[in-house]
Amino acid sequence: MADDLLERARPVKLAVFDVDGVLTDGRLNFLEDGSEFKSFSTLDGQGMKMLLASGVTMAIISGRTSPAVERRAKNLGISHLYQGREDKLAVLDELLAQLGLSYEQVAYLGDDLPDLPVIRRVGLGMAVANAASFVREHAHGITEARGGEGAAREFCELILRAQGNLEDANAAYL
Repeated sequence: MADDLLERARPVKLAVFDVDGVLTDGRLNFLEDGSEFKSFSTLDGQGMKMLLASGVTMAIISGRTSPAVERRAKNLGISHLYQGREDKLAVLDELLAQLGLSYEQVAYLGDDLPDLPVIRRVGLGMAVANAASFVREHAHGITEARGGEGAAREFCELILRAQGNLEDANAAYL
């Protein structure tokens, strides 16, 4: 793991996630009645719970709106959920003002062009392995796992490791 990523992850107080392509594999699944369903990784969810338990605040910012995302955020204990918001940097500005945090205290995981302004602005801006190539070029780091397949877990564990909390988070299950 690059020392630069660990250094960037140390001051993180807020971890922010995109949804489609990050917490899911990016596919949009519609049933005949027009309703949508999404698949989320339990590995990612466990990583997010561990990071939240370590004291890092979490947020989800998505350009789309889905009841499944609302349910997932509630299940994970994530109270900062923003859906249907295309300008993710504006949302982040609102949230930072509310929480009294700086950009350097934020880690963001995204996959596509709407995520790029945030990835470039925060202290730790990362892309999933299967992110758009232009986004990967501008990210501080790239996960080995693909979106919806453990990328969020990897991201969470990076922050936990950098802050000296990964061993304790894992040991809680021994």
